[in-house]
Amino acid sequence: MASTRYASDRGLTSRMLVTMFLLGLVYVVFVTAFFVISPQFGAIALVIALAFLFAQYFFSDKLTMFAMHGRTVSPEEAPELHGVIDRICAMSDAPKPRVAVADTDVPNAFATGRNQKKAVVCVTTGLLRRLDPVELEGVLAHEMAHVAHKDVAVMTIASFLGICAGLITRFGLEWGLWGGFNRRDNDQNTGMILLAVVAVSAVAYAVSFLLTRALSRYRELSADRAAALLTGRPSALASALTKVSGEIARIPTNDLRQAQAFNAFFFTPAFGKGFTISHLFSTHPSLDRRLAQLSKISDQLSRGV
Repeated sequence: MASTRYASDRGLTSRMLVTMFLLGLVYVVFVTAFFVISPQFGAIALVIALAFLFAQYFFSDKLTMFAMHGRTVSPEEAPELHGVIDRICAMSDAPKPRVAVADTDVPNAFATGRNQKKAVVCVTTGLLRRLDPVELEGVLAHEMAHVAHKDVAVMTIASFLGICAGLITRFGLEWGLWGGFNRRDNDQNTGMILLAVVAVSAVAYAVSFLLTRALSRYRELSADRAAALLTGRPSALASALTKVSGEIARIPTNDLRQAQAFNAFFFTPAFGKGFTISHLFSTHPSLDRRLAQLSKISDQLSRGV
């Protein structure tokens, strides 16, 4: 972050730090509980979770690009897209990421990669068809802010506890249902330990899930703010948000369902018109909240604040 010209936000940064602290606290409680209850049972799930974390951290760019059917494009193949990226790199003093395109009509964009050297910024063909160059610049500045903020690495690490707790919960339930209890009908201690393991894991998963979603919403607001201040055009980003949200509502439901697995990566979530979800479970802030923040930034810029 220090090597780029993306503006920081102390308020959002402090909230993200508090969320990360709470995640760490839950992790400490989780590990301590397992040490007291049954350290042997959690060891296998912990090793598997570490393997998932390793793969997600080091191969996130390749895995996401493969899943989204994205392909890297050269300046000759996509001169306008590369031109916008080059302008943002010049404004932000950031290294140029790889540029990719995903052939889908769902209008969206995402950034992936654990650091700036491994970063990829990908846009869909649906987004390229719908946005003008100024709106596209706002969206891509938002995605490159995620790269500058190291959001992929942060969210990968933050999600580790949830992955670990979820695996232990699943393994515990399957072990109990498919033989754990049947093999030891007379061993009440084993059953009690198993129930305690599942209960602790389920609680840890639920709490970490909520905290990770809150962290995801903060990083989206932070990327919006950084992009708006960098380009000096918060209205362009607001226009892109409004347009993309409206266009997504017109996309066929089957296409949206295929894209929803990647909502945490996307510029705006792939939910159709009429979709309602609790704020606590959302990966993104509401459209109204994002537009309100951009309107506030626009007022500040107009007054020279």
